[in-house]
Amino acid sequence: MSELITFEDFIKVDLRVGTIIAVNDFPEARNPAYQLTIDFGDLGIKKSSAQITTLYSKESLLNRQIVAVINFPKKQIAKFMSECLVMGAVKEKDVFLLHPESKVKNGSTVA
Repeated sequence: MSELITFEDFIKVDLRVGTIIAVNDFPEARNPAYQLTIDFGDLGIKKSSAQITTLYSKESLLNRQIVAVINFPKKQIAKFMSECLVMGAVKEKDVFLLHPESKVKNGSTVA
């Protein structure tokens, strides 16, 4: 476990549900990754780089809802600007995407 945080620290993290609307290869990334375009409803469209190529094909990601942190600063990855952080559970080198059990409105808060 990392250091303990307060509840006030936790609620600063803005976790939202979005739908992946485009997936592209990212050959410039240091580790195999995709460039994702994600629709967060009223919060807009955001892009993210995600190292999820071992478990997910581009086709399987399209129209999939995911959970992401949307209030981190943008991060430059090669020539790509990542605007959010897609969340996943890590098992060894694989990342399993976190997602709602059933379809919810894009932009929904994760509590």
